[in-house]
Amino acid sequence: MHWINALAMILLIMSGWKIYNDEVLFGWLHFPDALTLGVWAQHGLQWHFFAMWILMVNGLIYLVYGFATGRFRRKLVPIRPAEVVAEIRKALSFKLAHDDITHYNAVQKLLYVGVMLVIVLQVVTGWLLWKPVQFSEVLALFGGFQAVRLIHFVGMAAIVGFLVVHVALALLVPKTIGAMVTGGPLVDDGAPGALPQPAPAE
Repeated sequence: MHWINALAMILLIMSGWKIYNDEVLFGWLHFPDALTLGVWAQHGLQWHFFAMWILMVNGLIYLVYGFATGRFRRKLVPIRPAEVVAEIRKALSFKLAHDDITHYNAVQKLLYVGVMLVIVLQVVTGWLLWKPVQFSEVLALFGGFQAVRLIHFVGMAAIVGFLVVHVALALLVPKTIGAMVTGGPLVDDGAPGALPQPAPAE
């Protein structure tokens, strides 16, 4: 789910930049064609819709899995401000050890919860931009079409920022990169929904 989501997000960002260049929000900001996806804006839209469905299906499966197995409860709470500050200081001083990769530190918890909420907002605002007439009442609650475009753009910027921090933190703790590829070690913490450890070979 991690890598499917990563691919979908990259496709959405690059195609979104192509769509944005066709009707910019900020006159001073244009994205280089080398970083966009699609020959013209309509091609960018086709890529955007394709990646949107991948993200939505994968995201729904992930949310159902996270809540049904109790993974979110075990992995993402609680988030204590003091721990967040302490972890940020360690990261800035390049002393972020993160010895136990089966547990998220406070910064990871905050980032993961935050980016999940932003992605939900992106899906909602994306639908409003796609179907402004059908969802005109909801669109009005957000302040109109241009306001929703701005919210969608800010959400994209937040996700790009998350990706930069995510990759930077992974490089600070290289063993997490291997875990992202292999799925990491099996964990059995005795919590409901936890995957059982396989019996040792004799």
